Amino acid sequence: MIEDGKITETAMFFDIPHVMLQAGLNPFPPQTAAHLVQPGPMTHDGLMFDAQDPTEGRRTLDAINGMLNDLVQWQSDVPLEVELARSWNDDMIWWGPAGIGATYTIERYVKQHSGPFRDTLTDRIFNGHLCKLAEGKFGGFFGWPNLTLTSTGGFMGMPATGTPSDMRVIDMYRREGDKLTENWVFIDLLHFWNQQGLDVLGRIKDVPRT
Repeated sequence: MIEDGKITETAMFFDIPHVMLQAGLNPFPPQTAAHLVQPGPMTHDGLMFDAQDPTEGRRTLDAINGMLNDLVQWQSDVPLEVELARSWNDDMIWWGPAGIGATYTIERYVKQHSGPFRDTLTDRIFNGHLCKLAEGKFGGFFGWPNLTLTSTGGFMGMPATGTPSDMRVIDMYRREGDKLTENWVFIDLLHFWNQQGLDVLGRIKDVPRT
């Protein structure tokens, strides 16, 4: 939050399960996508020290908003691949958090994350964003929480609870052309699963090293 030109409030997410994996402790069942350390943009131009064309920022925000509108208004009779192709380039890369992983191309994204996410997390309530921004070809949003969802079982290998839980998310994107092509996703999974009755950090002492 900015007030009178100064920062008055900030929020930071740390992928603690990712650190645990690097230390040889796996707090979750095997993830559906690849476990990778998230790199910077493929184009190596994420640090922008010069003023950016505001038209480019608006194009990026339009692409993000188009993707979000499709997500909120999702209709099950529209194939997920068809929906995603409206706002994503086919060679997209989704850099997800530990427990889910990274995935490449729309086809793999559907199979490794987006499909399971929509199939096993129901009664989705969109709570809005505290912040949404874009500059040049990069943009993103932040929510506290973004979504409220109910687990019906299967997501991240976890059982159903029937309990609604909040999902805090930071999403950052890179646009290529008129579509999104890279996405860095940070989810407070420790908080999400704690609302489901699972204390991930509390049970880690019983998880064998890998």
